[in-house]
Amino acid sequence: MSSGGRVGGGDGSSGRAGSATRARLLAPVGIAVLVLSIAVAITIGPADLSVGEVAAVVAQHLGLGDADVSRIRDGIVWDLRLPRTLLAAVCGAGLAICGAIMQSLLRNPLADPFVLGISSGASTGAVLVVILGVGGGIIGLSAGAFIGAVVAFAAVLLLAAGAGGTPDRVVLAGVAATQLFSALTSFIVTSSADAEQTRGVLFWLLGSLGGAGWNDVLLCGVVCLLGLVVCLGLAPALDAFAFGEDAAASLGIPVRWVRLVLLCVTALITATLVSAAGAIGFVGLVLPHAARAIVGPGHRRLLPTTALVGAVFLVWVDTVARTVFEPQELPVGVVTALVGVPAFALILYRRRGPA
Repeated sequence: MSSGGRVGGGDGSSGRAGSATRARLLAPVGIAVLVLSIAVAITIGPADLSVGEVAAVVAQHLGLGDADVSRIRDGIVWDLRLPRTLLAAVCGAGLAICGAIMQSLLRNPLADPFVLGISSGASTGAVLVVILGVGGGIIGLSAGAFIGAVVAFAAVLLLAAGAGGTPDRVVLAGVAATQLFSALTSFIVTSSADAEQTRGVLFWLLGSLGGAGWNDVLLCGVVCLLGLVVCLGLAPALDAFAFGEDAAASLGIPVRWVRLVLLCVTALITATLVSAAGAIGFVGLVLPHAARAIVGPGHRRLLPTTALVGAVFLVWVDTVARTVFEPQELPVGVVTALVGVPAFALILYRRRGPA
C-alpha cells in the first residue's frame, strides 16, 4: 500500500512540475503567437497587405517612424482591421477567462459565461433600443445591450438568493432568466420588427465584430484586464472551490463574499463584451478545458493561459468569418458554434458514466 502511495505521489508531483514548466514556456511563446496572429490576420482580406506594411503603419501611429504606404492602406490597417482584430483578441480572452471562472465557481465543466442569462438580457436590451426606440435615440445598441445584461444579471442574483444562493440554484436561476429574456426578445422581433431590422438584429445577436472601433477596444480591454487582476488575486480561493464550499470555508475563505465578487466580475466582463460584439458562444465553454489540458487546474497558471488561448482562437475565427464568403461576412458566433459543438460533444462523451 505504501509503495502504491509513493508512486501516486511521485506521479502527482511530476504532473505538477510538468504543468508549471509548460506554463513558464507558454507565456512568452503564447504572447509571440498572439502578436504574430494579429499581424498576419490584418494582412488577410481584399486589400493585399504585408506584415511589414502593417508593422510600419502601427509604428507610424505610435510615433516610431514613417510608413511608406498610401493613406487608403493606412486607413485599412489602422481604422478598420487593427481595431477589429484587437477586439477579437480581447473578446476571446475575456470570454475564455469568464468560462474558466464559472466552471470552477459552479463546479460544472459545462458552465460558460452566458449561464447567468447575460446574453439573453443583452439581446432584449438591444432590440428594445433598435426596434422599439427605447431611450429616444440617446442611447445606442451597445448601451442598450449593456443595460439589458446588467438587468438580467440582477434578476438572476435576486432569484438565486431567494432560492438559497447555492451554485445549483444560481444555474437554475440563470436558465430561468435566459428563457424569460429570450422569449421577450423573440416577442419584440416578431411583433414589431420589419425584415431589415430583423436581419440586422439577428446578425448582431450571433456575434459581429464588424463595427469595432478604438473606443470598443479600449473599454473592453480595460474591463478585461481589471477583471483578470481581480480573479488572479482570488486564485487561491478558486483553487479551494474545487474541493467544495465546505472545504473552502474550512480553509478560512469567505465563500459567499468570494462567490459574489467573482459572479459580479464575470458578469461585468461578459456584459461589456456582449454589448460591443454580440453573443459569441462556445468560447467560454470549450477553451478553458483546452487550457487545463496544457497547464493543469491551478488558477494562477490557468487564467493567463486561458486568456492567451482564447485571444488567438478568436482572432483566427474572426478572420475566417470575414473572409471565407467574401464579400459577405459570417457572424462570428456561427463559426465558433461550428467548432464548439463538436468539442462540446467530446466533453460530454469523455464525462459519461453512471449517474
